[in-house]
Amino acid sequence: MQATAYTYDPATRSGSVLLDDGTPLPFDAEAFDAGGLRLLRPGQRVRIETETGNGAETGTGAEGGRRRITLVTLQTF
Repeated sequence: MQATAYTYDPATRSGSVLLDDGTPLPFDAEAFDAGGLRLLRPGQRVRIETETGNGAETGTGAEGGRRRITLVTLQTF
């Protein structure tokens, strides 16, 4: 799924993204590290992977649980 970097704190390696519908979604250091990035700037397009609270990977819907980002990396074409 694609999103736009919204906030990023290099000290904690965590932040948030905006989904294409404008919904903010936070990510933690574990998700940031999984993508292999060193820095993230607000406004950058990123690719994210998410899972619901029950561990199932999701696309855009989060029915059945709270959505959590498991990977943040740069969007490539």
